Amino acid sequence: MTPQLFPGRFPDTRLRRVRRHLWLRRAVAETTLAPADLIWPLFVHDHEMAVPVASMPGVERLPIEGIVRAAGEAMRLGISAIAIFPVVDPARKTDDAAHAYDPENLACRTVRALRKECGDALGIVCDVALDPYTSHGHDGLLKDGQIVNDETVDVLCRQAVVLADAGCHVVAPSDMMDGRVGSLRLALDEHDHDDVAILSYAAKYASAFYGPFRDAVGSASALGTAAGLGVADKKTYQMDVANTDEALREVALDIAEGADMVMVKPAGTSLDVIHRVKTSFGVPTFAYQVSGEYAMIKAAAESGWLDGAKAALESVLVIKRAGADGIFTYFAPDIARALAR
Repeated sequence: MTPQLFPGRFPDTRLRRVRRHLWLRRAVAETTLAPADLIWPLFVHDHEMAVPVASMPGVERLPIEGIVRAAGEAMRLGISAIAIFPVVDPARKTDDAAHAYDPENLACRTVRALRKECGDALGIVCDVALDPYTSHGHDGLLKDGQIVNDETVDVLCRQAVVLADAGCHVVAPSDMMDGRVGSLRLALDEHDHDDVAILSYAAKYASAFYGPFRDAVGSASALGTAAGLGVADKKTYQMDVANTDEALREVALDIAEGADMVMVKPAGTSLDVIHRVKTSFGVPTFAYQVSGEYAMIKAAAESGWLDGAKAALESVLVIKRAGADGIFTYFAPDIARALAR
């Protein structure tokens, strides 16, 4: 007979009893993950064939037709939305990012194709930032060695309006300029787009984990050009990774300006921030598992160092546990399939 661990004080407590069976573990799980919690980021380019992203195994730059097919797959899997990121022809990139508000740009054409095929059955989220369109790869306009705020916001407003005209459901400003949420809300409303929601990248850190994404959209080489102008990184407008109180200030400002939802990015290194944002404000809180996080798991899995499928599922589950209502992840289709088994 096994002796009691604490004889004479209380009955032998065994927390392992509720871990004994799979059905019981599922029944008492404090956090659950569903395909509807996922948003699938997709890269679109103006070519007929899909092209793999070398630094993101399993991810491709897709033609518009490929994006539409992926959208159909997302709906079949129960994924709630897709997020569109255009790979812009270098010939279209300029210092003033004028192509960002061209109604015939790649992003707008993609959105129109998606709405024609999917209607409102699948959410369409569009990035609002200038880095795909600037010759220097920054999210804002560059003047005299500085990323200028208010002039950038003016361009962002024009970009958001043409995306809304094309039919996107959500505009997601990821630029981190001050005051852009309020300006975007006014611009959208003035153009009869009061039903288009704003998902603000409120707490976007100047992270080392964005490299594969910049390769995918072609802004990495442009940033190399910007280095010669003295603005090689984005630390003057993206947040310092050392700060969390600042994130709450950013979120509070964006909510006050009219943000419907807020984003924390990168997700995996910001679990504490996700939790603080959700518990402090109670607003819909999203998190982005970024390209570098994805690439690390894929690389380790390809080397046989960990089980990639299990690591992917766990990494996203803990983001949900931290408080995220929705998660942008390149693993979205894989996880949705796993959850269906």
